[in-house]
Amino acid sequence: QLQLVESGGDLVQPGGSLRLSCTASGFSLYYYAIGWFRQAPGKEREGISCISSSGSSTNYADSVKGRFTISRDNAKSTVYLEMNSLKPEDTAVYYCAAGPYLYCSDRYDYWGQGTQVTVSS
Repeated sequence: QLQLVESGGDLVQPGGSLRLSCTASGFSLYYYAIGWFRQAPGKEREGISCISSSGSSTNYADSVKGRFTISRDNAKSTVYLEMNSLKPEDTAVYYCAAGPYLYCSDRYDYWGQGTQVTVSS
């Protein structure tokens, strides 16, 4: 069974940092582009970052550019999202998803269950 599991969500103060992890079980992430998404209460899901299967290509939403960094370790079947300079508006449930292609696209076939990030003093 193909599964993605996010971890690393927590309560953090504004200006703080967190690192989220997305780990695959039942399959290797090696051939999949991985995206990170978030959804805040009452808001639509937002795509915030994506990384190609090799890690050679990344992209970011304007809302997180310069503060968040996506990376991957294919040997560990894990993708990371390093989040710095966190703001209260970053509060959301964060999801990772695997796309069927080597490069980022609008299609994602496998989703994790999400991890809560709360930015508050």
